[in-house]
Amino acid sequence: MSKVTSDMAMSIDGYVAGLHQSLDDPFGEGVGERLHRWMFDEPEAHKAVLDGIVAAGAFVMGRNMFSPGRGEWDLDWTGWWGEEPPYHAPVFVLTHHPREPLTMKGGTTFVFVTDGIEAALAAAREAAGDRDVAIAGGAQTVNQYLAAGLIDELRLHVAPVILGRGERLFDGVGDTNLEPVGTPTGTALVTHLTYRVVR
Repeated sequence: MSKVTSDMAMSIDGYVAGLHQSLDDPFGEGVGERLHRWMFDEPEAHKAVLDGIVAAGAFVMGRNMFSPGRGEWDLDWTGWWGEEPPYHAPVFVLTHHPREPLTMKGGTTFVFVTDGIEAALAAAREAAGDRDVAIAGGAQTVNQYLAAGLIDELRLHVAPVILGRGERLFDGVGDTNLEPVGTPTGTALVTHLTYRVVR
């Protein structure tokens, strides 16, 4: 049976991005790639994890993960990932501002959803068929889905970094139990943890 999953790279103190995301600082001020070094410096050591992150049949993300802009769309903006994003599947972007679907190379189509998290998840489930749906981020989006009890499996990729401020995972999610799945793995740059969300 398909699941709703979420993979989040985070600091030891629970932050998944810094403040003031911008074109120059896509992860927020002071973060750079500190939470994601393992992806770039040791991709072969984490190949199974990286493959798992993009294995879903459809994805949901918040607007902040797709774009640094707010308000009306800059229609020239097509995401952070260049002409061929890594998803190779439909991606449903939560937004308050309508926009026509955006088809990219490699099979990724960004679909912009204006009627909330449940509508985006329903559309993603339909698009994914028997495959999993991944809630890709950012923190506010994942927190909304956790608070609504809509995530089945949470995969945390914890970097040995203390940020002290930024966008924190688990803010406002309420009383939630996490059951460990499998054994933690990793290297000096990251520890991979998987939890089943128990309702």
